[in-house]
Amino acid sequence: MADSGGSGRGPPCPGAAVALRRWEQLRRRAAAAAPWARGLLAMVAGFGLFYVVLRVPLRLRDSLAAVTVFLSTLTPKFYFALTVTSSFISGLIFVFEWWHFRKYGTSFIEQVSVSHLRPLIGGVENSPPAPAAFSAGENETSRQNMPECKVWRNPLNLFRGAEYSRYMWVTGKEPLTYYDMNLSAQDHQNFFTCDTDALRPSDTVMQKAWRERNPQARIKAAYQALELNNDCATAYVLLAEEEATTIVDAEKYFKQALKAGEMIYRKSQNCHSQSPQHEAQLRRDTNVLVYVKRRLAMCARKLGRIREAVKMMRDLMKEFPLLSMLNIHENLLEALLELQAYADVQAVLAKYDDISLPKSAAICYTAALLKARAVSERFSPETASKRGLSTAEINAVEAIHRAVEFNPHVPKYLLEMKSLVLPPEHILKRGDSEAVAYAFFHLQHWKRIEGALNLLHCTWEGTFHEVSVYPQKELPFFIHFTAGLCSFSAMLALLTHQFPELMVIFAKAVLRVLWPVSAPSVLASS
Repeated sequence: MADSGGSGRGPPCPGAAVALRRWEQLRRRAAAAAPWARGLLAMVAGFGLFYVVLRVPLRLRDSLAAVTVFLSTLTPKFYFALTVTSSFISGLIFVFEWWHFRKYGTSFIEQVSVSHLRPLIGGVENSPPAPAAFSAGENETSRQNMPECKVWRNPLNLFRGAEYSRYMWVTGKEPLTYYDMNLSAQDHQNFFTCDTDALRPSDTVMQKAWRERNPQARIKAAYQALELNNDCATAYVLLAEEEATTIVDAEKYFKQALKAGEMIYRKSQNCHSQSPQHEAQLRRDTNVLVYVKRRLAMCARKLGRIREAVKMMRDLMKEFPLLSMLNIHENLLEALLELQAYADVQAVLAKYDDISLPKSAAICYTAALLKARAVSERFSPETASKRGLSTAEINAVEAIHRAVEFNPHVPKYLLEMKSLVLPPEHILKRGDSEAVAYAFFHLQHWKRIEGALNLLHCTWEGTFHEVSVYPQKELPFFIHFTAGLCSFSAMLALLTHQFPELMVIFAKAVLRVLWPVSAPSVLASS
């Protein structure tokens, strides 16, 4: 016992050690494999274990022999019915897969596999991208780390009551999708609520109001909050966005919100260092103040007071320099273009058209517009083909190339090859929604510069005409698979119908390959 080292165990068997090492290697390879590979390996291992452990109690060999006898006695009519049924079912699956792909852009089988089967075999379910919502507490680094293909808040989104609702009154159609409005509800809760709202009755009411789906219920809750506290800034914000039916009325509500918001912001600044809750309240009050000032500048822009709007935007960007992730500079770019202050536009682009920051269609296409402005008036495709492009024309063409490569959907809207609709409240960077939002506000600026659209058309048509349908979705694997299975089953059904005896011999040959032990004697007897 003393020689055992106190462990009570003898030296391990060499064969067992080799087996353990092999098992450990297999386990590590399985852990490093893809989820579907791990699932396949687990399935094979399970069938193997089932066969080894239960083959004696269940008499699997005899069962296989019985199955072979049954299959060997089947008539050609059965094989014909089997192949026709298989072809019909696989054809139905193929049609459903094709319909689901055309409508939703994904494979139904693949979606079910990823959503339900992948978590069961150790994979991680892919979650859809969340909208890019920012608050005053975030810094510039968070913006630099944001991917470009992301859902962002539209910096030029319209007013619901004064603009979106007008469309619904005239056409009877909803201007916004449920998904878009749901994202806006999430933004409002992130921007305008905090943990200390429970301490103030008016903010508690507004916290519930932002969650309401019914617009009338939200407006009613805003009035209830004002009855409890006449200086509730977020209540005025909600009324300005949703109840005001004109921009003038919206501006009046926002001015009341500004007065209340500045007072609350000064109080939060004095006590923000007392606790983390007070810091969260300061971030919320900062969000409210920035939002109100921005919307007031947009009201001034829509009412024709463009120079006043430009000053308000510049002051806002100077007061809160870390809030560039809110893309206030895109509002400033559009207002400066309306003033035809192209030198100021170039100065803004020089600051924000940086390689470390996520791009946007507004930045890329505005830079292309300024380059095109220098040459578009005298540009002619026939003349350029004879003498070649000048340096300025090459710079303009390269700028258009860069813009179209960033978002290839924009040219069709600027060239009015596709009809414009009201821009959504959220956009997908480099997507069709961003193209709609950009063209809705900037088409007039392209038309104002003579020859700019002609240069865009010549460059886009000659280089990017096919790219403009980006992104093209490839057919999923399961559509190819079900189509092949349907075709193969239909071919077998046709062959079975035309050559029944030959196909029976083929089926028996397949059985002989699958069950070489029990099949020969049974097939010989049959």
